[in-house]
Amino acid sequence: YFFQQVNYKFNHKKLAEYKCDTNEAICLKLVRYPEDIDDESTTFHPEYSHQLYGDDEVAFGYKGLQIQLYYTAGNLSTLFRMTYSAKVKDSFDFVEPDDVEGKIREIIPPGFCCGTDDFVSLLEKEANFRPFGSLLHTYTVHNVEEGDDFTFQIYKADMSCAGFREYHERLQTFLMFFIETASFIDVDDDRWDYFIVFEKYNKDGETLFATVGYMTVYNYYVYPDKTRPRVSQMLILPTYQGEGHGAQLLEAVHRFYCTSPKVQDITAEDPSENYVKLRDFVLAKFCQGLPAFSTDKLLQGFSEDMATEARENLKINKKHARRVYEILRLRATDMSDDEQVREYRLEVKRRLFGPYKKNQRELTKMRKYLRPEELASHVSQMDTQVQHEELERSYQQVLGDYRRVIERLAQA
Repeated sequence: YFFQQVNYKFNHKKLAEYKCDTNEAICLKLVRYPEDIDDESTTFHPEYSHQLYGDDEVAFGYKGLQIQLYYTAGNLSTLFRMTYSAKVKDSFDFVEPDDVEGKIREIIPPGFCCGTDDFVSLLEKEANFRPFGSLLHTYTVHNVEEGDDFTFQIYKADMSCAGFREYHERLQTFLMFFIETASFIDVDDDRWDYFIVFEKYNKDGETLFATVGYMTVYNYYVYPDKTRPRVSQMLILPTYQGEGHGAQLLEAVHRFYCTSPKVQDITAEDPSENYVKLRDFVLAKFCQGLPAFSTDKLLQGFSEDMATEARENLKINKKHARRVYEILRLRATDMSDDEQVREYRLEVKRRLFGPYKKNQRELTKMRKYLRPEELASHVSQMDTQVQHEELERSYQQVLGDYRRVIERLAQA
């Protein structure tokens, strides 16, 4: 029995050596030149892989596992291969490794290559690749390190564009690695709009395009004759993050829908914290030019004129218009004037207090129907002191978020 125990512990320890962190094992690249393939500095890794490999984000059965998913920068033609230094089956006959390869094959469309030579020949065809759909917007980004301006373009596409369906199948694989709750959309539903950002660059005297990021928007029906575009997915690829492409994309999409009289307003599906910050900046940038948001009117409080102008000119709903008002009013507030500061604080806190007031109304109803011991547990949950502390915490959080938007507006 003793030897069995020792043997079990020894085997258990040895088997643990065949576990790999899948976020580290998956190596992603956007390849422009053949030399990028072996250049480790061009590699980036996923933020998430739980949708493929479980909540632990671990693959079992291999030592030194590398899952290579390399894409040509424009058309996203794919190289997929798997390397490892040892396989559990070689040392333990009775142990099966995880189907690491099968999980990747579930999300990447057929037609990928497994060898470098085939991939390089696809890379040579990149000069023929052109963006899909219609051009909406062109802008430049100055790169301080290289001392040069780089050109980017945003296109609107749909599934009727030749080759776009296959391209989108390759593009959407990145969602699994960079959006925590990502899922693939039903591309056969023609109410989807697709907006893609490309970098336009020169290589050996030819003009080429590289994929930067994209957004999908679903057009919901609003009775009787309107639509409500809802942003579903938005991703800027890691190599391009922090350069302002998200703001450019969201601005271009807003401007596109603003021209349509059929559009009621523009919303987002389950927006992330980062998306909300981005939207705050873009909407505040738009609204600061509207007459209703002039400094003197901001200091008078939120008005129906603000809500109306934001909706009619920019397709912004009342809830978002109110948030933009609070950001721009903070900017207009003289922080050395105690009365202005107090008025601002009270106004924002009144809005934040909404959910607490609802709790108070519920408590009044409960007093009629609950037994004393049941009521006591609810009362403790809604303690006034706790509410005030929560309210102050929420206010300080909002203030911090708004100040970051104001800083960004000053740099825009």
